[in-house]
Amino acid sequence: MLRVTDLHVAHGDVRVLHGVTLEVGAREIVSLVGANGAGKSTTLRAISGLLPIERGGVVFDDATIAGMAPAAIVERGLSQVPEGRQLFTTLTVRENLELGAYTRRARGAMARTMAEVFALFPRLAEREGQVVGTLSGGEQQMVAIGRALMALPRMLMLDEPSLGLDPLQTRVIFRTIVQINAEGRSVLLVEQNLAAALRIAHRAYVLENGRMVLTGTGAELLTDERTKKAFLGL
Repeated sequence: MLRVTDLHVAHGDVRVLHGVTLEVGAREIVSLVGANGAGKSTTLRAISGLLPIERGGVVFDDATIAGMAPAAIVERGLSQVPEGRQLFTTLTVRENLELGAYTRRARGAMARTMAEVFALFPRLAEREGQVVGTLSGGEQQMVAIGRALMALPRMLMLDEPSLGLDPLQTRVIFRTIVQINAEGRSVLLVEQNLAAALRIAHRAYVLENGRMVLTGTGAELLTDERTKKAFLGL
């Protein structure tokens, strides 16, 4: 479904990604893990069109999306949940979700998709009129995921979904990711919670200093000492 080949990305004069290659298949959860500063978020932002690509290919659903505008990439069915959620905190839950359905394809299905998001997150249904800034961190993450789902993606990319959450909220979010995948969507997950990310992954990649250094099933990498060394930056 998604194929990234020899991806090179720079921030100004600083090269961040050095030939990153990865794949995400249909109905697959793939985790991308590594130490802080390894280039994980940069990888997602480049795929989403939010950062310019110096060199390399990005193909989604057999179409080249490298160089496309972010809105066009979302329209094709690839949505990202950004690190830090980036919600409109003075708007209500419903208003934030409605903003996710801005594409032509999603607008016509807004009522149905909203009902599906509320079924996935009953807590949001209870708080649909509440201002997002007054929600807990876990509830805000639900809104961020729900907003991405409103665009009717076939694949979801999540950047640090457990950031700032307590263990109970983290478990809820990871159960939800598994459920979203079980309903037919592919998932590319960037996550600092190494154990949780690898436990739910069908496959995973380890990124170190902008380069892929390991790949395998989630179970294989969970027990591989090289994963821990790369994750800790040793």
